[in-house]
Amino acid sequence: MLRRLRDRLDFTRRLGFRLGALLSVAILPLGLISLAQNLHMSREVQRSAEIALLGRTASAAAGERALLISALGSADALGPAVLDALDRTADCSDLMRNFIQRSATYIYAGFVPLSGLSTCNSNPDVGAVADMRLSPAFQEFMDEPGTLVTSLERGVVSGQSVVLVMHPLYRDRELQGYIGISLTHEFLRSTHSINFGTEGARILTFNHRGDILTSDSAEEGSADDILPAGVSLLSLLSRNDTTFRARANTGEMRVFTVVPVVPGLVYALGSWSPKLAGVGLFQLTRFGAFLFPAALWLVSLAVAYFAVFRLVLRHITVLRGQMRRFAIGNRDEPPPILTDAPTEIHDVSQTFHNMARILIRDEEAMEDAVTEKTVLLKEVHHRVKNNLQLIASIINMQSRVISDDDAKRVLRSVQDRVAALATIYRNLYQAEHLDAVEADRLIGDIINQMVNASVGPGSNLRVETKLQPMTLLPDQAVPLSLLATEAFTNALKYAGIPAGEDGPWVRVHLTSPESGTGVLRIVNSTGDREAEDEGTGLGSQLIEAFSTQLEGAARTAFEDGSYVLELTFAIEAATRLPGTDDRKVVLTSAARDGARH
Repeated sequence: MLRRLRDRLDFTRRLGFRLGALLSVAILPLGLISLAQNLHMSREVQRSAEIALLGRTASAAAGERALLISALGSADALGPAVLDALDRTADCSDLMRNFIQRSATYIYAGFVPLSGLSTCNSNPDVGAVADMRLSPAFQEFMDEPGTLVTSLERGVVSGQSVVLVMHPLYRDRELQGYIGISLTHEFLRSTHSINFGTEGARILTFNHRGDILTSDSAEEGSADDILPAGVSLLSLLSRNDTTFRARANTGEMRVFTVVPVVPGLVYALGSWSPKLAGVGLFQLTRFGAFLFPAALWLVSLAVAYFAVFRLVLRHITVLRGQMRRFAIGNRDEPPPILTDAPTEIHDVSQTFHNMARILIRDEEAMEDAVTEKTVLLKEVHHRVKNNLQLIASIINMQSRVISDDDAKRVLRSVQDRVAALATIYRNLYQAEHLDAVEADRLIGDIINQMVNASVGPGSNLRVETKLQPMTLLPDQAVPLSLLATEAFTNALKYAGIPAGEDGPWVRVHLTSPESGTGVLRIVNSTGDREAEDEGTGLGSQLIEAFSTQLEGAARTAFEDGSYVLELTFAIEAATRLPGTDDRKVVLTSAARDGARH
């Protein structure tokens, strides 16, 4: 009987039923909100007025915004030309003067190095040095190098009251100084558009350091009257609201708006009378009418939040933690099932438990299979290496019983090629990852092996290697190693003693001058030997064949008493080694800006 009743009431455990029952309690107080409709409408009107004020402030500063952005763009555009003419003072100064002459907007342009002594500027006095070291703008830039807009009562070159736009200039990531462009305060002030029903409104602009740049009046102290009492301009940048009411320094209650003119650099502050702005203060009766419904509404939200947290969020938090631990590699055992959760979340937990159990089982099977295949493949490479070494030993034994020097030389070259192949396969089965070969290590082993076998004591032969770390696919590493073997054999064979030295030398370089490109360069001294005809021997044919297989371009030349073979080839992308995976993994279903995992 009780079991049957429990089955019939099982729907009460569903998340929808429980949330519906609790949210219905939260919805009851919402009927009281109808009492505050007038207040709601007045707030909407107030918000609309605030938005309109922001638009008016932005419109008033639109002209200054256009001039400053244009100045920043001009400073950025002058950078390459200044770098090109930096060592030619006259050309650099002519560049700045021509720029000022062509523009009716700016009165000064120049480049100021870190020393503070500028010789590249629009000063009409050709060759004059402008000492910027005592300029407040130069000191601000040295304290905080970067793009900056600041105000100067008197420019060093122009002698006028200006707003200076400074843009840093770099050469190969090294700071050289800054390019400065000046606009007069009077010209910027003339762009402030305070009209169209905005009589009595005031506006000023300031930079990200809180320094005033321009105001709508040239009278001394007028800018301070605009500012809110007891509030610094720098603190306005950290406020959440861009429209607020406060008393100005004159004691009058006013409405203030803050809008970005040049984001991150320049901002505009608008000051409006409440009557002009259309924003009124709340009356006490309105506040009282709002307080009671708001309190009931907050209680309803608290009840609803508690219900959601108790029934949903805490279970989802646990389930999310299980998924995170499983995602980052915790495979010790399947995550436990959430038995006390609502039916829907319980089903999700059960499904995740089953999925995790299946994945753990399949991963163990796959790891066993991969390990087995890896062992087998390494064993194959090992046996191939042993067979190749055996063949090389047989060739060596055969060469010992042959008296003909030409035949011995031919067998020796064959032996070297087989030994190189054996070295390649030895590196393959010793490598931790079979789909990626360290080409620098492989070529280094082959060269050491050939030097030990071919260069006798007292030969005074110097072998220099410079092998940059390079990871290749086996399909590229094998022909590259064989090509290096043939080229190094030829280099040893034809290396001669250069004039003024006591012995021949061979240099082997493996570099990657740019991403995705590899260069193998083998150079040997020729001494008094005459140039050999190219492409006539087996070694030359093999080198050409291997370079074709690598889809590279091989170049040979005689340069300053040495013979050069250089191969340029494209590096195919190899499989990433562990620890180099740069994929961005998000372990939450809804990652937010600033969230940390």
